Amino acid sequence: MVMKYLDPKADLTFKKIFGNHPKRLISLLNALLPLSEEEQIHEIKYLPTELVPQLEGGKNTIVDVLCTDVRGRKFCVEMQMEWSDAFQQRVLFNASKLYVSQAKKGGKYSELQPVYSLNLINDIFAHDTPDFIHNYRIVHDKDSNKVIEGLHFTFIELPKFTPHSIADKRMMVLWLRFLTEINSNTKDIPADLLNDPEIGKAVEDLEVSGFTDAELRAYDKFWDSVSVERTLLDDRYQKGMEEGMEKGMEKGMEKGRAEGIEEGRAEGMSQRSLEIARKMLAKGMDEASIMDMTGLTAEEIKLLKAEM
Repeated sequence: MVMKYLDPKADLTFKKIFGNHPKRLISLLNALLPLSEEEQIHEIKYLPTELVPQLEGGKNTIVDVLCTDVRGRKFCVEMQMEWSDAFQQRVLFNASKLYVSQAKKGGKYSELQPVYSLNLINDIFAHDTPDFIHNYRIVHDKDSNKVIEGLHFTFIELPKFTPHSIADKRMMVLWLRFLTEINSNTKDIPADLLNDPEIGKAVEDLEVSGFTDAELRAYDKFWDSVSVERTLLDDRYQKGMEEGMEKGMEKGMEKGRAEGIEEGRAEGMSQRSLEIARKMLAKGMDEASIMDMTGLTAEEIKLLKAEM
């Protein structure tokens, strides 16, 4: 079967759709972020997606899409295929860096503008709730009306989304349908998606005919990489659980069953992370992805490379 459209969630397509089309990105942000009528975005300017540390020796990071609006607010957008605790920490790190980078010598703290982090996850991580949109702010632990403004985080679990799960937010539904319903098997696009000006143009940008052979090869390589990472994660979890249970049961004889199982599980997962990292290095995957998927540090990756 010949492909007609590419999946918008792939790295190549996502950046093509939202990385150079201000009106389109504004539409997405206004639809998916918890912004009041007064907080709606009207104009943006794109920023470099590489976040360079202000201090020597700091960590460089790269995001998918980054922009600022006329008020000086920053908006960071990430499309993530697999959930991991390391990704959550990276999101916090990037948003904090964007907030701190506004501070200028002699400037006032009151002039610092909020940072909004929108994270689209093609995975389920909150298994204890049917909710698929998770908004976070810094709030008082006993009174949620008391808020420290500055950092706003939105995580959306795309696999949980169904069109009837949201009743009154038309543009949110349309953009989430765009992200979840279109893929390499799509032949016909629903009329209500095409009828919206920005989404209709985004659909046009997904047509296979608009991509070069090199871009299509990069697209295929991306999905191969996702498949490898998913397999490694599943393997890591399964074997880590098995090894952890075995070690935990042994230690449980001395330290108590519950405590022993948990400690053994952690040891098993740690060893498995090293094994997975070796496999990913052997396949030529980049260090940032390996650290994200395994939770290992840059120094640990360096030591592994030296051993190979």
